[in-house]
Amino acid sequence: MMNMNEIVGTHDILMITLDTLRYDVAKLEEDNCPHLCASDGWEKRHSPGSFTYAAHHAFFGGFLPTPANTDKDSHIRLFHGKHSGFRTHPYTWLFDAPDIVSGLAQEGYRTICIGGVIFFTKKNKLAKVLPAYFQESYWRMTFGVTNPRSTEHQVNHALQLLDGADLEQRLFLFLNVSAIHGPNHYFIPNHIRKDSIETQRAALRYVDGELGRLFAAFRKRKRPTLCLVFSDHGTAYGEDGYEGHRLAHEVVWNVPYREFIL
Repeated sequence: MMNMNEIVGTHDILMITLDTLRYDVAKLEEDNCPHLCASDGWEKRHSPGSFTYAAHHAFFGGFLPTPANTDKDSHIRLFHGKHSGFRTHPYTWLFDAPDIVSGLAQEGYRTICIGGVIFFTKKNKLAKVLPAYFQESYWRMTFGVTNPRSTEHQVNHALQLLDGADLEQRLFLFLNVSAIHGPNHYFIPNHIRKDSIETQRAALRYVDGELGRLFAAFRKRKRPTLCLVFSDHGTAYGEDGYEGHRLAHEVVWNVPYREFIL
């Protein structure tokens, strides 16, 4: 485990949620994702929520996906609220705030959200809750699930923000990638209008190609960047009769997770 007390304050932080990406799909595509899996493969973890809204509240509270094993010594949190009563670790960064976003802001970070799926659209009161965690939040129709080039547009927006950012100020940039969420059938040309494991695999390959540009931009920053990349939940494509998510099936609860330094 990296010492988060040596990370916070010295590193930029990039958190990316690959919305709805299944763990088994991520593993199948490891060799085809040179940017997301440049030095290592995916770790299997359990999500704290079965759909976007629930999972992200947990993430911003410091409850990232939990290692999918029974070894409690490996269940060490990177972020932990102070005075919570839970057991902590010397390498855990303790924040004195309701959530990690405002906790990082208290440490001088500029906090930015680039939304993707419906819960980040700010189109109604419910869809304003998650973006409100951040000092700055952005969403466009071109960032959403119906646009086949959504990740390209999201990354382009992030690059514009990075280009104008003060190199002296630390950044916490959060990106909710919408492309892997359904509908994703259009990532296989002339495919039937039905999402599947194969179409999600194709969407992940597309996303990996676009995120390479974002990683390259962060490498040009003045300081190193901690990258936290994971899925918020998976989705069912007919397993045991289930379709979709917001349900208790292993394909929903098992998610891919990676943390690495740029």
